Amino acid sequence: MSPEPLTIAEALRLSAEYLHEHGVGSARLDAELLLSRVLGLSRLDLYLAFDRPLSDDERGRMRALLARRGRREPLAHITGEREFFSRVFEVSPDVLIPRPETERLVERLLERERGGDLPPGPILDVGTGSGAIAVTLACEMPKRSLVATDISAAALAVVRRNAERHGVADRVALHEADLAKGMAGPFAAIVSNPPYVAESERAILTPEVLREPERALFGGANGLAVIRRLVEEAPPLLSPAGVLLIEVGAGQAGEVMRMIRDRGECEAVAALTDLAGIERVVEATRRVARVSSKS
Repeated sequence: MSPEPLTIAEALRLSAEYLHEHGVGSARLDAELLLSRVLGLSRLDLYLAFDRPLSDDERGRMRALLARRGRREPLAHITGEREFFSRVFEVSPDVLIPRPETERLVERLLERERGGDLPPGPILDVGTGSGAIAVTLACEMPKRSLVATDISAAALAVVRRNAERHGVADRVALHEADLAKGMAGPFAAIVSNPPYVAESERAILTPEVLREPERALFGGANGLAVIRRLVEEAPPLLSPAGVLLIEVGAGQAGEVMRMIRDRGECEAVAALTDLAGIERVVEATRRVARVSSKS
């Protein structure tokens, strides 16, 4: 007697149990996403076809993907994609996986653009990684050009494909550079999601995070080494009234704001919270020279 065929419902149950046993916190969701990929179905379609049996080939491919996820390989590395700002971006082990909290930085710049609160000119994305920020801004700001830098040539290759995928390659210029080194400006805005994880936090990071590029994660002993350099390099490249937006880690906003104020080139220095209430983005505006009048 041949064994009972494995249905979608049963495959999801067994897969979620397997991933949970291997320490995956989002076991059920990941099982759904992996099976969706194997079957070429949406997650909704999985639920509408619970009784559909899997073929031997489908079961084999699902087992292979589950084994990779069970070894704590990031889901985005397995699928090669991650959604950001309602768009799908290619990711690879060469780039940081885009996080939802980074969308706060994009949202804030779009708010300023819609409010007429940005000077003319291009926007610079420093340490672009996958290009999620730069490409999203190019899509959302069709009259702006973007410049994106990264120290990794492999990362820039991912950015190029993402820009082509979303039809903005002609407006996103790529430069292999260490932060903003070699950039001339002036820029209407400079945005960055720099490395800001402290070395002391390495021991508490998940296996998935530790598979991402170290250079994109760690910012020195206290997490602020790269941000300190960025605060030194970025303001002189801004147009008057241009805006600097930097994503920071939990608890870092106060110190980053102090760094910016101490330099004296920017005003209206503030911290913006993400959906979890964490001060996630530091915002500052380049001072406009005041013309004194004499009576």
